[in-house]
Amino acid sequence: MEIFQTVFDWYMANLNYFTIFLLMAIESSFIPFPSEIVVPFAAWKAGEGSLSMAGVLLSSTAGAMTGAILNYYLSVWLGRPLLYRLADTKWAHALLLNREGVEKAEAYFVKHGKASTFIGRLVPAVRQLISIPAGLSRMKIGPFLLYTFLGAGLWNVILALIGYFAYDKREQILPYLDWIMYAVGALFVMWLTWQGIKVWRKRSGSVTL
Repeated sequence: MEIFQTVFDWYMANLNYFTIFLLMAIESSFIPFPSEIVVPFAAWKAGEGSLSMAGVLLSSTAGAMTGAILNYYLSVWLGRPLLYRLADTKWAHALLLNREGVEKAEAYFVKHGKASTFIGRLVPAVRQLISIPAGLSRMKIGPFLLYTFLGAGLWNVILALIGYFAYDKREQILPYLDWIMYAVGALFVMWLTWQGIKVWRKRSGSVTL
């Protein structure tokens, strides 16, 4: 329990506009890092007054845009065959990126069209990868940036409101904050473990075949 408290205290102490931007850029690229453990806690700090809500929304959305643009241009540059070959490598699997995830994002893009770069930003497991099929289809950069900005901005507003509301209700929440923190940490570890198990099973099955 103490190690969770130590990590949490360190995390909150180092959560600023730059780290928000950096973590959200990572979250929006192909490296798994859930925005749910970035923006709400940043908004909590905005409630305390150590950050501003406008700064939280600006830095988080700018980070999300940066990661999305990275995915977009990597997809344009690599192309579909090479990208799928990379998704099958051990390096990609170590980052929890695999062919199944890319195929899912591409199918979502085909089904919903260009607007999927907006809608997909609100869908778990698709949000981080939706920029890849946009790049593969060579979607025009103007609409891509607009839809991505709107989707990422809306998602960050939702998360920020959750964090800010939680701070507003801090008197009721504080007695349970430690347990909430432990639960969030445990869920994150479980999610990473499950993703690793899925990758391991897929690799084991491919070896068996």
